[in-house]
Amino acid sequence: MLNLYGKLIRMTIRSHSRPALLAVLLGLGLASPCAFATEADQLEAVDDLRGGSAEQRRNAREAELEAIRRSIEVSARRQSALREEINALERDGETLSADLIATAQRMRATEQEVAGIEGRIEQLHMQEDGVRRSLRQRRAVMAEVLMALQRMGRTPPPAMLSRPEDALAAIRGSILAGSVLPDIRVEAEGLAADLSELTELSARIESERDALRARYAAMGEEQTRIDLLVAAKQSDHEQTQAALAAEQSKATQLADEAQNLTSLIRTLESEVAAAARAAEEAREAARTTARTDEDDAATRLSDTSRIAPAIHFADAKGLLTPPVLGPTVARFGEADGLGGTSQGLSLSTRPGMPVLSPADAWVVYAGPFRSYGQVLILNAGDNYHIVLAGMERIDAALGQFVLAGEPVAVMGATRVASIGEDEHTSAQPLLYVEFRKDGTAIDSGPWWPPENGEVNG
Repeated sequence: MLNLYGKLIRMTIRSHSRPALLAVLLGLGLASPCAFATEADQLEAVDDLRGGSAEQRRNAREAELEAIRRSIEVSARRQSALREEINALERDGETLSADLIATAQRMRATEQEVAGIEGRIEQLHMQEDGVRRSLRQRRAVMAEVLMALQRMGRTPPPAMLSRPEDALAAIRGSILAGSVLPDIRVEAEGLAADLSELTELSARIESERDALRARYAAMGEEQTRIDLLVAAKQSDHEQTQAALAAEQSKATQLADEAQNLTSLIRTLESEVAAAARAAEEAREAARTTARTDEDDAATRLSDTSRIAPAIHFADAKGLLTPPVLGPTVARFGEADGLGGTSQGLSLSTRPGMPVLSPADAWVVYAGPFRSYGQVLILNAGDNYHIVLAGMERIDAALGQFVLAGEPVAVMGATRVASIGEDEHTSAQPLLYVEFRKDGTAIDSGPWWPPENGEVNG
């Protein structure tokens, strides 16, 4: 026979799911297991309510996201299909460069989608933690109520019709039940609402996680396409690459001897043939390229067959695309941790992301330099140079002309550049960007789009 405890519980949750509420009570450790033996199968549904501290859950979530990032692989069949597609392209520099830029733009858009999904997942987890806190805060109140109900269950009030001499005890029991019932109802409704919200949040988190896996898969495919396109472009210049091997070796030797970037650039453009040719082409382009308004600039930038900058670098202010997506962790002019000021911009980005050339330019150096890691130095004409440092791999060759938005390098899994002593707190790789005019570092802020607050300024 059901005791008064069971009867009151059923009365209070007649507008909610009884198994769901019992599962909550069991999961919170507020109810007696023997009182709800028939609902033991509900324990599995609320296992996560007892899943450790908020910090432990946060660490588990981060590990899960990292596992998603690392598990994305492009199948051999898809790689083969991409290779055949690229082999079918017209094997000329214009076509390959256009496809490279278009692929990089798609990958960047996908990267932005990934960042948005990860942000939504983090917000959902914060809401989930709030619901869990709400459930935990009800433990003390519900424990007191359930203790009273259990006492009533062990000593139920007598039936008035069968034992009229115990009418006083029956009345007292009814008064107690009447006073407890409203509180039980309120708590039951609150618990049911929290459980419903928790279930909905879990479903939304799983949906976003599936979308995240899909976008990471798309990023992996686009990166594979970029790698294949770069390889195709390099193979088309195999003879040039072989001829430049000795000059690349000489450039590396000069980098080992150089004391700073200024002396390195000056030495390269005077002693290394490929770099000297690139510098001369930059000077020639500066003399012949007509100054254009912004509309003409957009038209000329869309022409991937160009072999010289579409516009003068000084006229490109507000038009350049950041080489990577990510928050700015150090700006030009800020303290560098060595008693001086930063000469460039440091951007935190995702591991393995492609680095895009900010502008049309010629490669005058590609290789390691001191503590900067892999360094790419671009001559953008008009005595402007762009220095990119901290990459794991460089895909551009000495003397090559690269287009704005063209992938020229790849970030590694960890930070490899050391520019000053400011380590910040992020474990993500850092890209260092420095603009130089006539050998002097300048603020790159005016060249980035005004709406890109993380980079500009």
